[in-house]
Amino acid sequence: MLEPVEINNRYIYPFKDTEQFLSQIESYQGILIAIGAEKLLNPDEELISIINNNIAYSDGFGSVYALKRKGHSAAKIPGASFWLDIVNKFHESKTFYILGAKEEVLNDTLVKLKTEFPDINIIGSHNGYYQNEEKIIEDIISKKPDIVFTALGSPKQEFLMSKLKKRHQALYMGLGGSFDLYTGKAKPVPDWWNKVFKWEGLYRLLNDITNIKRIKRQKIVFKYFSYLIQGKI
Repeated sequence: MLEPVEINNRYIYPFKDTEQFLSQIESYQGILIAIGAEKLLNPDEELISIINNNIAYSDGFGSVYALKRKGHSAAKIPGASFWLDIVNKFHESKTFYILGAKEEVLNDTLVKLKTEFPDINIIGSHNGYYQNEEKIIEDIISKKPDIVFTALGSPKQEFLMSKLKKRHQALYMGLGGSFDLYTGKAKPVPDWWNKVFKWEGLYRLLNDITNIKRIKRQKIVFKYFSYLIQGKI
């Protein structure tokens, strides 16, 4: 098993590529957590504990660069595409539960998954706009899926997966807005932008400039650069 690297009191696995990552989770039961600048600096102690007791991987340039400064050449593995690598590898052998997004987006996601992976066994699903969390948890536990994808946004999805993990052993992965990307409801960040600027959050901010929540989220990136200059990361 690959050993994690400590970055700002978080332990991150420096996977070289998606194949290495997939090989590490063949029989893993726990949570896969995408790490970028935001989660590197989020002070929430519960979230940090969840990160350190599961498998955290580099989903953004912030964590890739922080690992590089520690002498580790880790690949950026976008969760928005890696979840499909998981589906591709396990769709014939494992069962799935799909949670999150608006009802329309969820339905489009399910249709597309069943079209691209005819043998996939999706034994349960629910949109992300539920009122009774315990009811969702009980539904997942009763169906006993092998893999659970939760597209609820962070840290809500991490907190839910942590509760689920205590009551049902499975592979869990938080996906944020991945279903919107998968179904074409949201535009992917262009390759040229990633090559030149690296900062995906800035691209999404410029394309959604009136989103106050998104603006607040990007403020943490400036704190990240401050930490880099001070040698705290």
